[in-house]
Amino acid sequence: MAEKEKESKGGMTVREAGRKGGQKVRDERGHAFYEEIGRKGGETVRDERGHEFYEEIGHKGGQKVKELIEAGKKKGGGQ
Repeated sequence: MAEKEKESKGGMTVREAGRKGGQKVRDERGHAFYEEIGRKGGETVRDERGHEFYEEIGHKGGQKVKELIEAGKKKGGGQ
């Protein structure tokens, strides 16, 4: 795979570079940084897609859980 091949210049894969960069951001900016960007992202999605979007994805998630419960009951004998 190309990902496992080392660059002749830096000796690091793209995955390794991304991991190191992520760790550096974590160490420099901390937990609050991720909370803030997550909040901003959530507000952007809310403004762009509206309340109906959340209703739709909530319904899809609920349906998936319902299917998994039913499958578990069939497999485990409904305990």
